[in-house]
Amino acid sequence: MNKLSEVEIGSAIAQLSGWAIVDDKLQKNFKFKDFVEAFGFISKVAIVADKMGHHPELFNVYNKIRIDLTTHDVNGISNLDFELAQKIDKLL
Repeated sequence: MNKLSEVEIGSAIAQLSGWAIVDDKLQKNFKFKDFVEAFGFISKVAIVADKMGHHPELFNVYNKIRIDLTTHDVNGISNLDFELAQKIDKLL
């Protein structure tokens, strides 16, 4: 697993919807009907991430969730982050 270049990141992020690079992390914000719906989504993300062995940074305030993806082993963004982002989007 390697850290992606800016060109590789630009190409990969073009395949996603709503994700952006913020502070050298792949980030997306989500808004749900209420806290229970938001927390249910977090639980689904946790199951997918754990199966991949790749754990996101999750931030939750009531019905809002922010997810940051980075690969700490390579000190940046890798293909694993984009793979997880795609899987997260399919949970919606």
